[in-house]
Amino acid sequence: MKKIIFAGLLAMVLQACNTIGVFEKTDAFGGHAWPSSSRPSFVFDIQDTSAYYNLYAVLRHTDAYHYNNIWLSITSIAPGDTAITMQQSFKLGDNKLGWLGTTMDDVIEHRMLITGKPVKLKKGSYTFILQQIMREDPLLNVLNAGIRVEKVIQ
Repeated sequence: MKKIIFAGLLAMVLQACNTIGVFEKTDAFGGHAWPSSSRPSFVFDIQDTSAYYNLYAVLRHTDAYHYNNIWLSITSIAPGDTAITMQQSFKLGDNKLGWLGTTMDDVIEHRMLITGKPVKLKKGSYTFILQQIMREDPLLNVLNAGIRVEKVIQ
């Protein structure tokens, strides 16, 4: 029995070591409300072009958030490229399971994968701009939004 528990813990530790955080930054919203006019911008540099990266949108909201999802407009500007904007819906909760993110007291944090799989990035400076495009404006009970970049270890 002890061997099974040890093997399970070892597997969790090894799985947790598959990525390295390269960049994470969030912007806070005053009054716990995200107006659609607020478009937080994040800039980070990539040096290692041989690695693959996971790109996440990070969102923190309170338990009083009214929806099970969020629609975001995500603009990305790669080195030497023009801006690309995409609209994406992220599932945050489920009526049966509750919130899908990490919960601490009444604050829930979500790391939502922007790219469906790890991607290669060019060397240089990247800019990401987030905008909430929900019907509620301002979007109540939202604390922070940001970007996280993780290097995938092969």
